[in-house]
Amino acid sequence: MKSSTLQIIVPPEAAGQRADIFFANLPEISTRSAAQKILTLNAINKNRRLKEGEGFMLNIPAPAPLEAVAEDIPLQIIYEDADLLVIDKPRGLVVHPAAGHAAGTLVNALLFHCKLSGIGGVLRPGIVHRLDKDTSGLMVVAKNDAAHVALAEQLERREMHREYNALCVGAVKKDRLRIDLAIGRHPRDRKKMAVSCTRSRPAVTRIEVLERFKNHTLIAAYLETGRTHQIRVHMAHIGHPVLGDVTYGASRQRYEQAGQILHSVKIKFEHPTNGKELEFTSPLPEYFKEALQYAGGKV
Repeated sequence: MKSSTLQIIVPPEAAGQRADIFFANLPEISTRSAAQKILTLNAINKNRRLKEGEGFMLNIPAPAPLEAVAEDIPLQIIYEDADLLVIDKPRGLVVHPAAGHAAGTLVNALLFHCKLSGIGGVLRPGIVHRLDKDTSGLMVVAKNDAAHVALAEQLERREMHREYNALCVGAVKKDRLRIDLAIGRHPRDRKKMAVSCTRSRPAVTRIEVLERFKNHTLIAAYLETGRTHQIRVHMAHIGHPVLGDVTYGASRQRYEQAGQILHSVKIKFEHPTNGKELEFTSPLPEYFKEALQYAGGKV
């Protein structure tokens, strides 16, 4: 579908109303989040107070597709059989279609390559667990529903081993620690997560220091749970945000790379069909090595 335009004249009863509230109540827009995106697109301040009779000509973007479509995007496949794939995801690749990323995602690439399980729905087929856009490394993907259920159950029972490396700001004092702090949506910023907020869910991350530098610490992080942004939120909460994380550690950053220095280095799980233990590792990518050089480490 193509984009469209919408011409609006502010009626008398809307005078003095905030722009985002007024536009969210229009049937052509209908939600506050959609209104804010459209206002941003059209360079209109969402807090602007409207005047009676003023006019707007809005550009309305085409709606996102209702399902993901196959796209010929290169994949780095570490392992593949009839039930699953193990992917080494590059930094900067979004895992599945969502607001602002209707195409060009890992799911679009996977659909071009093979059939996937349908449990994740039309926008997340095959996705057993996710990595953030700027987090690189290993992911397991299910090709059929039976494999998807079995892998998801391993995650739920905390039987899938997932290990990450991260370069964090500051000196982590303890060699090992276990962070057991519930995570939920940030009370003021819906795009962020936070510790100790309402409607939070249990979240546990185990940390092991691998190497200390002058102003940074290289850690291994082991996930016992899989909450959104879990490692990033936990490390920021204890005062050691992941280097490059502009969402949770911007005030502590003086690094040119925008994007967290976080890589999924190892994944281990039981094969959903034959029960064989599978283990895969991924070497640190170039962007991570550059960050270690920045921190003064040995590459």
